[in-house]
Amino acid sequence: MYEIRIHGRGGQGAVLAGGILAAALVNEGKFVVAVPSFGFERRGAPVASFLRMDTKEIRQMTNIYRPDCVLCIDPTVGRAVNVFDGIRDNATWLQTTARPLAELAVPDKVATVGLCDAVAIALEIFKRPITNTLMLGAFAKTTGLVSLDALRAAVEDSDFRDAGLRQNLLALERGYEETVVHKIEKRVAA
Repeated sequence: MYEIRIHGRGGQGAVLAGGILAAALVNEGKFVVAVPSFGFERRGAPVASFLRMDTKEIRQMTNIYRPDCVLCIDPTVGRAVNVFDGIRDNATWLQTTARPLAELAVPDKVATVGLCDAVAIALEIFKRPITNTLMLGAFAKTTGLVSLDALRAAVEDSDFRDAGLRQNLLALERGYEETVVHKIEKRVAA
């Protein structure tokens, strides 16, 4: 089983991103459980959503405490919560940021990092810093666990009347194209 924790802020679409990713993975034949996290969150407050995928049926319906992948759709959420809490060895971290890898504190357990300046791209496309669809493209490029075609189909099946289907498809493409993927070399103790 592969477990993904999506971090964002209320109103940015972290739950919607989890739903779109789940639909794309199901369309590719995977078993998926998406667990949205609702509570006392308000616009701007840190939120998380959770997704499990496997090649066989999944019975576990809880939040994810030991993720294989952490996807941050907000560049500041890591200052409010520990997004790396419980990550597994050889984890993947996807981050919305304009900063280069050298300026980021990458935990030892992280083996792959996908960086996307999604806020700047979102401001171009939507005129607002809504990065969820961009970061789904980043997820596809960084992990290879879902195809861009499956994500396109899932976005087309989503309800994007307010934000615009064409803009979201463009955001998905740009997130995929403009994400920089880094493989982290692990130091072996002598």
